[in-house]
Amino acid sequence: MKGKVSYMVEPMKLEFREYDIPKPEAGAVILKIVRTNVCGSELHIWRGHHPTKKTGVLGHEMIGVVESLGEGVTTDYAGQPVRVGDRIVTAYFQTCRKCSACVRGDFYLCERGIEFWNKPPEEAPHFHGSFATHYYIHPNQYFYKVPDNVPDVAAASANCALSQVYFGFDKAVLSYAETVVLQGAGGLGLNAAAVAKEKGARVIVIDGIASRLEMAKKFGADHIIDMNEYDTVEKRAEAVRFLTNGQGADVVMELTGVPAAFSEGIHLLRLGGRYVTIGNISPGQLVEFDPGLLTRKSVTIIPVMRYNPWYLHKSLQFLSDNVEKYPFSDMLDAEYAFEHIQEALDKSASREVTRASIILG
Repeated sequence: MKGKVSYMVEPMKLEFREYDIPKPEAGAVILKIVRTNVCGSELHIWRGHHPTKKTGVLGHEMIGVVESLGEGVTTDYAGQPVRVGDRIVTAYFQTCRKCSACVRGDFYLCERGIEFWNKPPEEAPHFHGSFATHYYIHPNQYFYKVPDNVPDVAAASANCALSQVYFGFDKAVLSYAETVVLQGAGGLGLNAAAVAKEKGARVIVIDGIASRLEMAKKFGADHIIDMNEYDTVEKRAEAVRFLTNGQGADVVMELTGVPAAFSEGIHLLRLGGRYVTIGNISPGQLVEFDPGLLTRKSVTIIPVMRYNPWYLHKSLQFLSDNVEKYPFSDMLDAEYAFEHIQEALDKSASREVTRASIILG
């Protein structure tokens, strides 16, 4: 049997390639992709902003069904029995458990985490990204069965957006009745709003796109701040202070990928607040920053890259518990066939589409 991959031969240019579907090694799984999303990190690479990734098979947010199981694979990483045909999602990185980061317990910083990520497709086992008909799950990649009550469209975002923000809030030790400001109401921001709300926080969302702000309300936002109305950092900071009795937010989470949002974040926090930055992942994108204000406010900055892999299981349980409460199925606003994946990337990059999804199943 053969499968196809969409190969980025250079930024903004895709080609389709066909390869034999490999036999999984011991501990590995072959996944048949059902749905895969265009994430913001893909767009950084697609535009040519990543420092090293200029070619490769993109895609990492996905859900699929088990096509074949390698020797010894009888359960997922939560101990649930797994069989051919089961719906599963997988962490998009591996956890080697042997490097210095893993030995410290920082599995999310595994030094070999992205060893197989976005590799050229001619290199076996070929299916290195989810913008393909199949995906190869390596022996050190955590994967989990999807609860029966969670639809594909909701589960497809679990292994990136939802797990990332869930982990970020736990890193910030978000507490009940604290106030959270979310910079950005894309996929990360909407998931973050729901998680923060379920943790008992008061949620303020900042964005400049009306449809996103309206969706943020459905995901638990108590207040929204429209950047078109509050069009300067000073105005947005004053709006946050007004909503927090003059104090500022306990936690601010940056989810935009815009460098200017990072420098703005400390203006939105109270004294001793915590700033979680997730969206800015492209080195070399610089911005002016006020370190003196950071020091005087005693702000703690918490960068979050990836997540401890068991957070994917937590995220699936979160979806199962809240799938009727928040409109997870409405987060994706455009669907494309696999053959039109370049259109999905281009329209996402130009912001004509907020969250695009590629349908294969």
